[in-house]
Amino acid sequence: AIAIGGGGGSVWYALKTQDGIGAIRIGQWTAFPDIGTQAADPYSKARVAREGVLALGQAEGLSFIAERDTDGEQLKRQCAYEIEGGFPTARFWTLYAADRSLSVVETGKPRLAALQSYQVLRKPDNSVLISVSNRPAPGNWLLSDGFGRMYLVLTFYDTPIASSTGLSDVTLPQIVKVGCNA
Repeated sequence: AIAIGGGGGSVWYALKTQDGIGAIRIGQWTAFPDIGTQAADPYSKARVAREGVLALGQAEGLSFIAERDTDGEQLKRQCAYEIEGGFPTARFWTLYAADRSLSVVETGKPRLAALQSYQVLRKPDNSVLISVSNRPAPGNWLLSDGFGRMYLVLTFYDTPIASSTGLSDVTLPQIVKVGCNA
């Protein structure tokens, strides 16, 4: 019973965690570059099958997930964050606030908790500053509403970083906590 429970628990943990076999980490962001390929490890294949997601192939793009800020604290919907920095070269990218199932956070408001590269304002150096909070902010604002854990999902489409050689020089934006509502 202990062996079955321990084995089942370790498999559940391996499929649920954002770190693990086949993962690469850049700052707070984690990606599984082989997840949509024939070279994907068994845990990545099981993760895709369990969650029912359509994984991007290497030529299509790459998704990064952040669950912690620059201080290593868990992202929370009731907190405000600033995402600041440059984004790697890509034809198109999307950023959204997600719940535990990595679905877009339901806000109950007419504004989605998602942004895309064609709608953001950029600084003169081509970097971006995005405010993530439940209160409107000037400039680029990503709505997050409710309480509990939050993930940020940043997906690049048609990008050279999706190839195995493109990840060596990549820098992704920082996620800095600004404050929290009790």
